[in-house]
Amino acid sequence: MTDLVDRVRARLAVEGGAPTPARVAAALRDEGGGLRGDVEVLDVLRALQLEISGAGPLAPLLADPLVTDVLVNGPADVWVDRGDGLERASVRFADDAAVRRLAVRLVAPTGRRLDDAQPWVDARLADGVRLHAILPPVSSGGTSLSLRVPRRRAFSLEELIDAGTVPPTGAVLLERLVASQRAFLVSGGTGTGKTTLLSALLSLADPTHRLLLVEDAGELLPDHPHVVRLEARPPNAEGAGQVTLRDLVRNALRMRPDRLVVGEVRGAEVVDLLAALNTGHEGGCGTLHANSAGDVPARLEALAASAGLGREALHSQLASALKVVVHLVRGSRRRVAEICVLRRTGELVAAVPAWTWDGASDPLQAKGFEELDGLL
Repeated sequence: MTDLVDRVRARLAVEGGAPTPARVAAALRDEGGGLRGDVEVLDVLRALQLEISGAGPLAPLLADPLVTDVLVNGPADVWVDRGDGLERASVRFADDAAVRRLAVRLVAPTGRRLDDAQPWVDARLADGVRLHAILPPVSSGGTSLSLRVPRRRAFSLEELIDAGTVPPTGAVLLERLVASQRAFLVSGGTGTGKTTLLSALLSLADPTHRLLLVEDAGELLPDHPHVVRLEARPPNAEGAGQVTLRDLVRNALRMRPDRLVVGEVRGAEVVDLLAALNTGHEGGCGTLHANSAGDVPARLEALAASAGLGREALHSQLASALKVVVHLVRGSRRRVAEICVLRRTGELVAAVPAWTWDGASDPLQAKGFEELDGLL
């Protein structure tokens, strides 16, 4: 069957045009030779359609509503995450050339390059899936694909309670945090559910508020009546047309936001965000990659340094701009582990735990709880 797929693919490439089912069937009749029976023809037709259109063999995985990540390490080494950690999938490719063809085909409509001269790419597909692809010999084991599947809908805070992401007492604090319009960050590692939690919290915002969402790729899905989305854009194949998060933050400030939201604070835009939060823009928030809530000030230092903002200036801005950090972890399940207050101690700002939860026993109030209670 692999040889037949190759012959039909080559025929369609020579003819040009979209690989419609009718064209695939016609090419199959011409190239099929010894095929007998409708069932056999239909099986080959399905295989060909998967091979030359859509996400190919990965399509069923990407369509699974539980799937958050699909990882391809090689033709017979495909993994999937359905929220409980990585598990091997039954999907197989014919060879590494088939994985490479799929990667190139997925990237092509985004206007990005993926070839021997540019062997890696980050792209966002039309359905919102975030794709990273890297080719040999940089990826020595073969073509590697990493696909992050966006949530189809926002989860409510009640659903997150039911899922064990946050206990009822923590949910009450988070509701008060949103109502207080204090600026906050949701921190955690990759795949801990930062975007999911932030979407749920934004859904609680005053319905009369105007939410300006600034994102690298549109993932936030708040259930809110007044949302304006701004998305960054990478440069095209000629290196032109880039729109950065920093550009978008500056534009968002001119659009009368009640809440400025940066989907993921990851670079120099942190300087503009902190400046905005220090000049009357209440209720700002975003997510940040960090190993712990205590690491948040240091992470912000590193990001601000890329914009030329020194340590003392960063902490001075941070002290009056951000008040709370909500930190998530990922173990047997994703959960809120800490809610911390950002407190200035001398010249620096530190994250002081106010509420902690190990996911098993009852949550505990820590030394910063009175301060948190006062802020809310």
